[in-house]
Amino acid sequence: FRKWQNTCICNSDDSLCRVKVLENFEFDSGDETHTVGSCKKRPLLGLVLTPTRELAVQVKHHIDAVAKFTGIKTAILVGGMAAQKQERVLNRKPEIVVATPGRLWELVKERHPHLSNLRQLRCLVIDEADRMVEKGHFLELSQLLEILNDSQYNPQRQTFVFSATLTLVHQTPSRVLQKKNAKKMDKKTKLELLMEKVGIKGKPKVIDLTRKEATVETLTETRIHCNTNEKDYYLYYFLLQYPGRTMVFANSIDCVKRLSSLLTILNCDPLPLHANMHQKQRLKNLERFAERESCVLLTTDVAARGLDIPNVQHVIHYQVPRTSELYVHRSGRTARAANEGLSLLLIGPDDLINFRKIYKTLEKTEELPFFPIETKCMTSIKERMNLAQQIEKAEFFNSRAKQHNSWLQQAAEALEIDLDDDMFMGKKHSEQEESQKQKMLKGMKKQLKRMLSQPLFKVLMKTKYPTQSGKLLLPQTSVGISESALGTVSKHQAKKKKSIK
Repeated sequence: FRKWQNTCICNSDDSLCRVKVLENFEFDSGDETHTVGSCKKRPLLGLVLTPTRELAVQVKHHIDAVAKFTGIKTAILVGGMAAQKQERVLNRKPEIVVATPGRLWELVKERHPHLSNLRQLRCLVIDEADRMVEKGHFLELSQLLEILNDSQYNPQRQTFVFSATLTLVHQTPSRVLQKKNAKKMDKKTKLELLMEKVGIKGKPKVIDLTRKEATVETLTETRIHCNTNEKDYYLYYFLLQYPGRTMVFANSIDCVKRLSSLLTILNCDPLPLHANMHQKQRLKNLERFAERESCVLLTTDVAARGLDIPNVQHVIHYQVPRTSELYVHRSGRTARAANEGLSLLLIGPDDLINFRKIYKTLEKTEELPFFPIETKCMTSIKERMNLAQQIEKAEFFNSRAKQHNSWLQQAAEALEIDLDDDMFMGKKHSEQEESQKQKMLKGMKKQLKRMLSQPLFKVLMKTKYPTQSGKLLLPQTSVGISESALGTVSKHQAKKKKSIK
């Protein structure tokens, strides 16, 4: 279904280890039940389930491209879009539906005619299955699988399960192993539990294409150890020194919002992506990111799995992911289709535990190299960033205070009550004090603008006396732009090996 997935499980009655994808999709012109052109009775034949809306959109585009000249209709059912419009699309009786579990389950509960009889379903695909069946996630999927494997069960249906981390196994903590009936987790046990949750009956066929290291050979993995408050410096340094298509991953929406404000102030023009954004804006930002040659996408793990964005050169883990699966999926957004890519971990003191767990689970035989930094530039980087942080904090507080006070005032007016001054956020300032604050903020912005107009990476003159006076001012151009981040790492590694010899 998608060639970049590493592992899949499918159930098939065939004795040989092969996948019968097309066998059940023959359309006989004499049988009105399975004829593509039949309008009287066209049941749902294929259902694809994905964990995120963006991935559902991508899968539908791929299926549409394959089915372009067949007459097969497809539909997409995801949250964040008008349910009524999706119902109208379902009324056209598409043979294939791509969906996220939440919206699909809503329409199944509402007994939409096209989803009322799933017994005729010939093919069920669960993408990123290990994520989908995780405890505490996608309750709707478990309810859906229950009816598909009970009242709506079709013995002829084929079930396909895909993920790049199906066979990735964590070491079970000793405190868990000490408990009664605790099983030591291995690949076989993990797959058996997964198949039990999905409801695959009989002996499935497993196709495993994963490497021992779980990440691809063309991926260069690096790290920077720093204090938590220094991460902003190194992120800004990397984005300036190595422009290109870069994805920056954080563990929380608040972190993405803060970084987005900060980098916008620094003229980096970032594109945010997280679950609290409107769906149209999420898709628009993804499109913009794919179109621009040099761009930064700040995202949570909503973009970690399955998204195939062409020519992503760098993946930066601003915060170390909580699991090794997430690390593999995040890093998998670059170095795709035999292209090279770079993964950079920014490791603070709070990230060390997660980093060691990931390192151990992925069975890394060599230590990850440190990413080389030009320390001469860091003083200017810190000056810019510190000023930008002050501006961001001031603007954030002003915006938050205005929203809070406005809401409080409206509520008081509606209830016809008077409010004390201490109930408002922030102290009440006189007009003169407020004017002074705005003047200071304006001054800081002007100072930052002046800093940003100066080039950061300067070309050093090799001649001692360029002119008789020694005061010739040459245009200062960027250096290092022509050299990629991968090239810098390779050169640093080569120097290190040479010095050891």
